[in-house]
Amino acid sequence: MTREELQALLQEFRKDNIDVQKLCSLILSDRGFEDLGHTKVDTSRQDRTGFPEVVYCKNKTDEELLQISGELYRRNGYVLLTRAGPEQAHVLQEQFTDAVFHERAGLITVGKGMEQRGLVSVLTGGTSDIPVAEEAAVTAEIFGCHVQRIFDVGVAGIHRLFSHRDQIEKSNVIVAAAGMEGALPSVVGGLFPIPVIGVPTSVGYGTHFGGITPLLTMLNSCAPGVSVVNIDNGFGAGYLASLINRKIEDASP
Repeated sequence: MTREELQALLQEFRKDNIDVQKLCSLILSDRGFEDLGHTKVDTSRQDRTGFPEVVYCKNKTDEELLQISGELYRRNGYVLLTRAGPEQAHVLQEQFTDAVFHERAGLITVGKGMEQRGLVSVLTGGTSDIPVAEEAAVTAEIFGCHVQRIFDVGVAGIHRLFSHRDQIEKSNVIVAAAGMEGALPSVVGGLFPIPVIGVPTSVGYGTHFGGITPLLTMLNSCAPGVSVVNIDNGFGAGYLASLINRKIEDASP
């Protein structure tokens, strides 16, 4: 039961349109999820956390995706689907006229999402890190953040980062995605008084070990103020950035 549905129910009770027993029955019958048989859709997550449930697309059938997305769209007015492919996007676009496939990010959005405010800067070490960065950027956008993308500013040419310093200083949160040795978040953390979310990517050679090397680099950062998500987890970085951005904006006069 959404907040709006509960408020409407209480108004009906105040008007004596329903009695106490009926009111209790309706409230207690709502379990906070909708059982679709194959999936128990968490319909109360937005009321609890401020963000609705997100759909992970891999290994789900088209029918499952349509039913889950339909329920979330009905409840929240928008849906975010991660790790999606072109065929899944086509299925969703046939059902929802406002479905958009963000191909490089591997995301599908249905609806406009939250009103955007604040600023999140999404940086990459190199061009090859852009797909992970785009996953973070689109996630942050649908969850209510203005996002600026500043790509290919890695430590191999650190002067490229410095040229964007004035832009970055305006941010509430910085997301820094990097492969290879993964040094970018440490550098950024040492330059700006802003929370930094490091995203190790599976971009690199040999002893890069599919993202393990940048992950360990970021976890061992000597720059305070750097947090780290899992390898290639742009969604997790975008979600965390949205939480921080919202707190800062809510606290602003």
